[in-house]
Amino acid sequence: MESGNLSWILISAAMVLFMTPGLALFYGGMDSRRNVLNMLMMNFYCVLIVPILWVVIGYSLAQVPFENDFLGSLDAFMLGDVARAGDGTTLATIAFLGMFAAITPALISGAVADRMKFSAWAIFVPIWVLVAYVPIFKWVYGGWLGQRGSLDFAGGTAIHVNAGIAALAAVLLLGKRRGEVSPPHSMPLVMIGTGILWFGWFGFNAGSALAANGIAAQAFMNTFLAGAAGGLLWVFVEWIRDGHPTNLGAASGIVAGLVAITPAAGYVSGAAPIAIGAIAGVVCCYAVRLKRKFGYDDALDVVGVHFVGGIVGSLLIGFFANPEFFEGEFEKGLFYGGDTGLLIEQALANGVAIVWSFIITTAILLALKYTIGIRVDAETEHNGLDLALHRETAYHD
Repeated sequence: MESGNLSWILISAAMVLFMTPGLALFYGGMDSRRNVLNMLMMNFYCVLIVPILWVVIGYSLAQVPFENDFLGSLDAFMLGDVARAGDGTTLATIAFLGMFAAITPALISGAVADRMKFSAWAIFVPIWVLVAYVPIFKWVYGGWLGQRGSLDFAGGTAIHVNAGIAALAAVLLLGKRRGEVSPPHSMPLVMIGTGILWFGWFGFNAGSALAANGIAAQAFMNTFLAGAAGGLLWVFVEWIRDGHPTNLGAASGIVAGLVAITPAAGYVSGAAPIAIGAIAGVVCCYAVRLKRKFGYDDALDVVGVHFVGGIVGSLLIGFFANPEFFEGEFEKGLFYGGDTGLLIEQALANGVAIVWSFIITTAILLALKYTIGIRVDAETEHNGLDLALHRETAYHD
């Protein structure tokens, strides 16, 4: 591989790593002032445990070929000879993919804010990565779902839908927060986190080309446009519906647009990313209100933004996919003369991910619930998790 391509993969890996602190600030600002440090710790814990897990066994199970299309082998346990192979491209790619594995469970943390035991979270994360994330990643990228023809350029199904449905399963088991729900305690933190996420998302999506080429450039531009369109439409919907635009709406809309373009970033061009981001901005703006209608407490709107946004983006590939400008072969979307085949495969892939992740997440949390417990007691929840679980406070006043 040319040194420019290798450099781009390494830079992209660092950008994706930077997204987890960005997510921590985004969630932390949305959380209450008594629980902000707990939220930061839940996110940073993922980048402490998951990279090690990924190198030890995760990569081998997710990517190394085996006799079936459902799970990899143990041939690259502790990376084996992989780390010494070639010009460094494989090692750089492993690092890049490891950053994806780290941020995926971190997405779930926003849904369970203010009430989940950190001890339960510490056990849940590595088990979930191995049993929920790794199999779906394998199926989508080179496994049986990918071989059937479904498309997921940078993780709409494998990451956002997967984590989003896991978040729903988690909040259904945890139950609602006690007492009055606090509004975001620091919008400046939310906006800073949004900016960091948007920056990192360029590495997330454009880096998934695994080369510094035209596909990376197109994915980069698509990421820029979809994020802007998502934020703009969310703000417009708020303005018309509620009479005022909000910073939280702009931030949430940007993230919704970025989530939706993630699976499509390398497969669409022209006005498609604007349309995808705009549709996601509108749909997710209304989706975050579903928790009130159906009575589940998705604290920081993980389900409404990541789960719904991921599905929207993945299904829209069935309409907007255009192979004309890209290397490789894949089916055309309906708007470019294709049939319903691609749309059906997208729906199937997401359906499989939803069922598997929901069942696995529920099983893990049920096991934890009836052993160490998954929810803090009422006093801890009332006083705040920062002081009770971490003996720290974010603000001294």
